[in-house]
Amino acid sequence: MDNVNVDVSDEVVADEYEDMLPAEEEFSAAYPVDSDVADRLRGLIVYLATNLVDDPSTVEVEARQRGGSVFVSLRVPEEELGKVIGRGGRIARAMRTALMISGSRSNVRASLDIED
Repeated sequence: MDNVNVDVSDEVVADEYEDMLPAEEEFSAAYPVDSDVADRLRGLIVYLATNLVDDPSTVEVEARQRGGSVFVSLRVPEEELGKVIGRGGRIARAMRTALMISGSRSNVRASLDIED
């Protein structure tokens, strides 16, 4: 058997398989996104954060949805930041994991940004 070296550029491969990918409309129909998914994910973070801090009224959570992604921003006072992040970032990691799992159930990618 002869060894054959074939030089295939990425563009040629991408062009060849482009027709196999679903169109944006087909993808959206196959994986629908709830219009209120951002509100539900926001509510999850509000619930978790307000139960962690001493003064729940200082917690501010904002959620923005862009296509199939939801970006959640959590703001707490600097003195409460340690309670939300946790030792070694364990609580923040757990909140992000819960958010990602909840988002994946609604077919969206969710991310959490913690600000002071």
